[in-house]
Amino acid sequence: MKQREIWLADLNPVKGSEQRGVRPVVVISGNAMNKHLDICIVCPLSSKIKQYAGCLVLKKDQYNGLSQDSEVITFQIRTISGARLIQRLGEISDEQLTEIKKGLHEILTY
Repeated sequence: MKQREIWLADLNPVKGSEQRGVRPVVVISGNAMNKHLDICIVCPLSSKIKQYAGCLVLKKDQYNGLSQDSEVITFQIRTISGARLIQRLGEISDEQLTEIKKGLHEILTY
């Protein structure tokens, strides 16, 4: 797992309003953490695009490997075990990672 990669992950079991199920996630943790620990920090994706403030919409393409346009749900950020990762789908660009970081800054500030 590397920063910017999109993986299919099993987020079950969950509690309350957490994103659930087998779904794409984008790895946002740094590669030192990803390499040395069996955990990573991810943001889940949803194909139900609601244009939430601070969330990035990704158009499906061969680069990211998504089957549907999806929204990165930054406010559902979580640390998961590498064992939850099922299959690598693709990756996002450096510019898209920067937009996700801006969205995280917004939700942590306001």
